[in-house]
Amino acid sequence: MFVQVTKSSRQSGKTYLSYLVRESFRTADGPRSRTVCNISELPAATRDLIAASLKGQDLLPADKVQLHEALDYGGLAVLNDAWARFQLDQFFVHIGSARQRGLLKAIIYSRLLFPCAKLSLSHQARGTWLASACGLEAKESFQEDELYHAMDQLNGHWVSLEKQLYQQAFTQSLRLVLYDLTSVYFEGQGPEHLARYGHSRDHRSDRPQMILAVATDTEGVPLHLSILRGNRADTRTLQGLVSTLRRRFGIKEATFVFDGGMSSRLNLEALSAAGLGYVTRLSAATLQSLVAELALEKQLELGDRQTLMELTHQDKRYVIAGGPWRQQRDEQRRQSRLDKAEAELKRLAARKRKKVDVQKLASQVGRSLQRLKAHKYFSYHVDEQGNLKWERKESLIAQEAHQDGWFLLHTNESVQKCSSTQVLSHYKGLLDVEEAFCELKSYMEVRPVYHWRPDRVVNHVRLCFLAYWLSARLGREWRAKGETEEVPRVLRHLQTIRLGILKLGQKIHRKTMTEIPKSLNEQIRKLGLAALFATPPRQ
Repeated sequence: MFVQVTKSSRQSGKTYLSYLVRESFRTADGPRSRTVCNISELPAATRDLIAASLKGQDLLPADKVQLHEALDYGGLAVLNDAWARFQLDQFFVHIGSARQRGLLKAIIYSRLLFPCAKLSLSHQARGTWLASACGLEAKESFQEDELYHAMDQLNGHWVSLEKQLYQQAFTQSLRLVLYDLTSVYFEGQGPEHLARYGHSRDHRSDRPQMILAVATDTEGVPLHLSILRGNRADTRTLQGLVSTLRRRFGIKEATFVFDGGMSSRLNLEALSAAGLGYVTRLSAATLQSLVAELALEKQLELGDRQTLMELTHQDKRYVIAGGPWRQQRDEQRRQSRLDKAEAELKRLAARKRKKVDVQKLASQVGRSLQRLKAHKYFSYHVDEQGNLKWERKESLIAQEAHQDGWFLLHTNESVQKCSSTQVLSHYKGLLDVEEAFCELKSYMEVRPVYHWRPDRVVNHVRLCFLAYWLSARLGREWRAKGETEEVPRVLRHLQTIRLGILKLGQKIHRKTMTEIPKSLNEQIRKLGLAALFATPPRQ
């Protein structure tokens, strides 16, 4: 049986539609059909239900249609697609069992989507597609001990894995390497040979820490990670890294870009002796001493902060660079230090003391100014009665204000090989890498570290490095398509797309995805991910 729609016209010009339920039957002369009933007078919705039912479609009340086992899916789908495109499964093929490789993959994905301690991964993964994305059973428990055992499988495989990552990401030898350091503190004592008290970039001098040294290309894609003791001096990290890069990746000719903390005379001489180029920023004190030796007309040129000034001094090449935004930042930073220092000086001067100790008070003032980084801006003394007097060093402040916005770059590259504009561009790339470090520590929550076994601390950081590598590779692709938002943030937005099983009553119909919001749909098309969300996955 079926519903047949017939059209009839009248002389008046009106057209009428008739909806007839028809039945087919056979005769000796061939198939025929006859009208069972006329349903033209029924409401349109009722006619549609009758037509659908006669076609064999199941019809249920709306409350019997359910999306069953809906899982957060979108971000994991993008990561799984990237993992396959970058052929990362091949890199892990000799690491542990298939299940342990799946657990490692889950840890890496979780650093980007919902960074958490290994103990809480089971809770965070609940209601997500994580287990299926990593080839694990849907009811995977993600037990803490099993995650730790999976991490242990990285021992002895890291050098080979890092080489493969380098070959996959960089088809040609790198010509420019950006290098920077960051610190990560421990909760508790940490492993003995790594955890040390040192200069904390997290402003947590009360915690033992370790130092992470990461080398990247100009787009922030990492090629090497070193994990060092927390009290290692910055200047003692560079030569070891250069030696490792040359031995492990075959980098023979390259320009290294690094910040002032690593630019010791020995490091610069070692790079030049090895035939390697460098671009580094020198200290403000070096800038001041160099400017003092300039001719007056050159010093006056510093008033124009829109241009670059190139100098050769004692056969060394320097580029003085800056800009209005840096000038405003330097001015605001100095004024903030002055205001805080004067407030502290007034507080110390107003404090009533039972017994005057001139030396103790002067020492306390000095420590306070050092802590506020304002010691050079003030001269002070304490008289015999314990009265604290101070005054600003106005000439020094005015001299520093004249150089606001400027910073000094030093390079051993020739002008023919690297112009002053390129020198500045190389250093700005390093600033972008520093921002990437903030992403590494904030989005992926490398810190604080709760592990105490040295190998597990190292493997924890290595897994974060792998997540960072995956994020940087996606970021490189997406920036080429005009995307400016951070990769982890985009992935977490996409994770709101859910995957579930559509149930009609007690019958499982098919897998389906929730409707994608219009704004997110536009972003998906922009990033070339539309095909990924066109149909649900098969597994």
